[in-house]
Amino acid sequence: MVTRPNLRLARYLVPVIIVLAIIFSIRQCGNQEKPSGHPRDYAAIAQEGILRVATEYNSISFYVDGDTVSGFHYELIQAFVRDKGLKTEITPLMSFEERLEGLSEGRYEVIACGLLATSELKDSLLLTSPITLNKQVLVQRKESGENGENDSLYIRNQLDLAGRTLHVVKGSPSILRIQNLGNEIGDTIYIKEIAKYGPEQLISMVAHGDIDYAVCDESIARTAADSIPQIDINTAISFTQFYSWAVSKQSPALLDSLNTWLDKFQKGKEYRRIYKKYYDKK
Repeated sequence: MVTRPNLRLARYLVPVIIVLAIIFSIRQCGNQEKPSGHPRDYAAIAQEGILRVATEYNSISFYVDGDTVSGFHYELIQAFVRDKGLKTEITPLMSFEERLEGLSEGRYEVIACGLLATSELKDSLLLTSPITLNKQVLVQRKESGENGENDSLYIRNQLDLAGRTLHVVKGSPSILRIQNLGNEIGDTIYIKEIAKYGPEQLISMVAHGDIDYAVCDESIARTAADSIPQIDINTAISFTQFYSWAVSKQSPALLDSLNTWLDKFQKGKEYRRIYKKYYDKK
């Protein structure tokens, strides 16, 4: 069984991720030409033979444990390039905005991690067919005391979010959902965007009392809860929604290639095995 990454904050400091990205890129591809500076479509990618991918370092998308690289989106993108006869250069980035910027500047051709398929993202990117279903949840510490009734920090339902400050990864699509939720409950929910940390760091900060609330994908929160029993993830922020990969609007042929492959691959045994490994472990 593959060991999940330790969720202590020190494990996920940005310099470590940068080093991992450099090592992994060198290991996968060796010497390469620099990206062209503008998004490429499938013909140019196939000619070079390399697909450049941005992902997120977490226990679902991509992680390194010793000398083993794992992750749902990592295994999926590796299956795609294998079937297409390509090689891949994968760069894990903690910043949502850096992934978007890298895509627009041609440093990457695909963002392969769980992207919430919002109308805002659809306006600026091409999103693949749905890859998973997921939702956003509130991460908080469990109720304190014998019955928790006097725990003023504990959120029991969405109405209790009024006037609270929720921490999210900077630029996260969940921001729009939180704003809409504030409108629904008729009160202000404050949002603090964190630029240098990903969702698992925010979960660790909640667990250690550095912050009180964070919002992240349920799949990541559930994996974290297995090793951090003091957190509570039972309050939903959004309903269940589709999550996809993204490519530039200048890469329609790449989108078609990904969608055609996904449609076939998701019907096979290999996809079911990969999905069960990360999402359906029971």
